[in-house]
Amino acid sequence: MNTFDFDVAHLLSGSLVLASFVLLYQDRVYALLHVFTFHALVLSLSVAWQAFAQGAPHLYITAGVALVFKAILIPVALRRIVVQLRIHQILETVGGIGPTMLAGISLVALSLVVTLRTTPAGDRLSREDLAFALAVILLGMLMIVTRRNAISQVIGFMSLENGLILAAAGAKGMPLVVEISVAFAVLIAFIVIGIFLFRIRERFDTVDILVVDQFRGERR
Repeated sequence: MNTFDFDVAHLLSGSLVLASFVLLYQDRVYALLHVFTFHALVLSLSVAWQAFAQGAPHLYITAGVALVFKAILIPVALRRIVVQLRIHQILETVGGIGPTMLAGISLVALSLVVTLRTTPAGDRLSREDLAFALAVILLGMLMIVTRRNAISQVIGFMSLENGLILAAAGAKGMPLVVEISVAFAVLIAFIVIGIFLFRIRERFDTVDILVVDQFRGERR
């Protein structure tokens, strides 16, 4: 792989990590949806470039699946859910934005150290791409843990899955049937999550997880 191909792959993977930080920073529902759309778009571009750099045509299909499902269908569906559930509130973060961003920086540093030190014999592109992918996964987990709103937790889950796709593409790809299976599994999970969101809203008149936990505590 020449230097230009490596630099572009590095730029796109790093942009995905940056988009994950922007997701952590958002405190409004619609802004969060817009950034997630960008997150998925960067993922599809990164996978497409990996297909070109590695000479792996099947990764173009993965990039197309990511573009259609993650950057178009899922954001549109989430927007409709937000409109129907009338969710226009500010998204609260456990502990505040500042500590969350500092925790995110620590997780990125941890992912870089762990990945680069445990794969010294690996291909340079694969090693750094895997490090960025692990950072995206950890930031997605952090978003799930630190957000109280169910919508933001769904976005965190989806961004985590974007990191898994990036890791698979950077590690010289995986069988196409596995990629398609993962895409449909994510779609099914999203449908189930959407149903639960409607049920939570119908039962508690909110999608704030803290309110649900308080109700469970009262029943005990």
